[in-house]
Amino acid sequence: MQPYYRIIMYKKFLSFLFAIGSYAGMYAEDADTLRIYDLDELIIVSQPKESLLLREQPMSSTVLSAGDFQMLGLHDLKSMSSYVPSFTMPDYGSRLTSSVYIRGIGSRINNPAVGIYLDGMPLISKNSFNFHVYDMGRADILRGPQGTLYGQNTEGGLIRLYTKNPMTTQGTDISIKAATYNDYNFEFGHYAKLRNNLAMSVSGFYSYFGGFFDNRNTGDKADEMQEAGGRFRLMYNPTNKVKLDYIADYQYVRQNGFPYGVIDSISGETHDPSTTYNGNYRRNMLNTALKADIDLDFAKLYSVTSYQYLKDYMMMDQDYMPEDYMHLTQRQHMNALTEEITLKGKYKKWNYVTGIYGAYKWLKTDAPVFFGDDFTEMIASKIVSKMPEGSEMKLWLDVPGLFHTPEYNLAVFHESDIEVLPRLTATLGLRYDYSHVKAEYQTNALASMDVTVFGFNKKGSVNMILDNDVNNDYGRLLPKFGLTYKIDDEGSNIYALVSRGFRAGGYNIQMFSDILQTKVMENARKAMAGDVEIEFTPEEYVNVNKTISYKPEESTNYEIGAHFDFFGHKLRADIAAYYMDVKNMQLSVMAGNYGFGRMMVNAGRSYSAGAEVSLSGSACAGHLEWMANYGFTHAVFKKYDYNENVSYKDNKVPYVPMHTACGMAAYRFDVHNSFVKSVKLSADVNATGKIYWDAANTYSQKFYALLGARAEVDMGKITAALWGKNLTNNSYNTFAVDSKATGRQMYFAQQGRPLQIGIDLKLNL
Repeated sequence: MQPYYRIIMYKKFLSFLFAIGSYAGMYAEDADTLRIYDLDELIIVSQPKESLLLREQPMSSTVLSAGDFQMLGLHDLKSMSSYVPSFTMPDYGSRLTSSVYIRGIGSRINNPAVGIYLDGMPLISKNSFNFHVYDMGRADILRGPQGTLYGQNTEGGLIRLYTKNPMTTQGTDISIKAATYNDYNFEFGHYAKLRNNLAMSVSGFYSYFGGFFDNRNTGDKADEMQEAGGRFRLMYNPTNKVKLDYIADYQYVRQNGFPYGVIDSISGETHDPSTTYNGNYRRNMLNTALKADIDLDFAKLYSVTSYQYLKDYMMMDQDYMPEDYMHLTQRQHMNALTEEITLKGKYKKWNYVTGIYGAYKWLKTDAPVFFGDDFTEMIASKIVSKMPEGSEMKLWLDVPGLFHTPEYNLAVFHESDIEVLPRLTATLGLRYDYSHVKAEYQTNALASMDVTVFGFNKKGSVNMILDNDVNNDYGRLLPKFGLTYKIDDEGSNIYALVSRGFRAGGYNIQMFSDILQTKVMENARKAMAGDVEIEFTPEEYVNVNKTISYKPEESTNYEIGAHFDFFGHKLRADIAAYYMDVKNMQLSVMAGNYGFGRMMVNAGRSYSAGAEVSLSGSACAGHLEWMANYGFTHAVFKKYDYNENVSYKDNKVPYVPMHTACGMAAYRFDVHNSFVKSVKLSADVNATGKIYWDAANTYSQKFYALLGARAEVDMGKITAALWGKNLTNNSYNTFAVDSKATGRQMYFAQQGRPLQIGIDLKLNL
């Protein structure tokens, strides 16, 4: 098919869609991308909560198509974040850690600040965010609070992922990747329309990664990983007015994780990992949903019911050193149910959506901390230093921990788009979001001692017991007000928006080992009299519950922006500027006296201000495609008193890159012979930085850029490509952390991926 013919057909098809949308309420949304596609590549998705096209709404967003996923080699959210302004998901060393930041709003632990929907199903657990992405038809990244329509924990934004639709896609796809560092990936998908009203798809993947980094102490690869999964989807339309869609998605991962190495304080160089034990993470995850779409003539009714299951195991060497100070194991078992019902209607000058949402999450966590000889000898020496000269002590510590943290969430919401003037639309929305959180904890710390003083030997133990529960309720109103002015009939508009978002409060189960050990050390001398068991008093439980709790984080977003279309949709430009005022900012810091892990605190107030620019276009009759994105984020503490003597006011918020930028250009050469159809050459660059790693702003990652390239040959049903990433082999850190577990302040980092070369092979049968 010639390029000019594709353009004509594409325009005719879009005109047909717009005509249907004007008549039926625009229930379907186009691919919202600038590239010129063959008709079978145009992805259409149903949006239960939106009546307008994405770029007609008062918000800043980015859409990635199936072609983008293939050309840029995207297989998870971390790789996606490199090509979206103001969005970052750093590589923290395992599928467990899934910190997502948009516009300076994010979280390392506990509740997320960015929501993720997979085929209309909200993913409840933050521990399920970092997964293998495949079989993708499209991804939407919405920036700024989405609380009115999507509720709590979407304070920074929302990511919507859509897999390929078997009603519109048929055939079999097979993809194979092989790259340096023993990096292999196999994916397949089969899509079949069994009858006119019945379709199904079966897809799956397996990947193995040999690892970039060696553990210098154990000799093993510190980041070796293998994972596999499968997805089944069945779509059935029993009548013209009823559509049913069932999805089941399972993934398993096993990996050596947390490959953190010491940062040299003089040279700044990050060494390879050297830990007593290899970090390890294993996860079984099942997400399944049943969706119903019912046409009621006057409106459309949508229902999404999901069940989500997660069972995982994590082992982390918490001191990141070859000496045996401490390590943590954690087993989690989660079951979750969600239900969302929405009603969406359209009148001549009024579009609306209203709905209810409910969710229940049951989570059990077994998280004992193990202390090695190097740690117990260090603690024993501190105790002996206060005893008579010549005293000796041997110490053993045991800190088991069992926690149940159920959560309930209920919400009602409404949003209207009202045509105030022929070109001016007002968006009005309000949501009431209620959550109930609870923590049941059964844990203790046992310190056994063998002490010799003046030649007399005594043995004893101190056992501190914590067995209690605590709960809290949070309710928030989340309003939204926007104005959109349509500049022309090509889709260009300008907008202004005010919206609210919040992240739920909760409890720090990571804090208990630090609380217990502090109490044990305060009572260590009691072991001289034998075995002692100490229970916390009611007053002490009140203090413990205050210590482990943290308040909800709230933000107000003020935003202006514009969406422009030029030259008959051959050039698109999106710009936005925003200011977010954040109250009770939730911040992850090292826990208490001993630094046995991280805890969540409320850091007072902060603000995040910035701007985003996205440009994309095509030229040369569709042969040339290009895009460029840039995001600037200035996230600063307005008030954060770390203690009575230290204030972090005016410091940068940690883990937030100030600049995110990317660019890509691809040119297709048509060959027109019986074997090779076309050759496409592309290059891309993405850049990030500066990033501070702590609230004190004492250490950071400077701005860095990564260069990639790809050469692709299209042979009809077979496509082959040669690609490279980080072609200049830049050294950089994707994450860093400080720790006092060894008794002194030390800094550790996760190194970024080095130069990698690979090949892709894709078959369309």
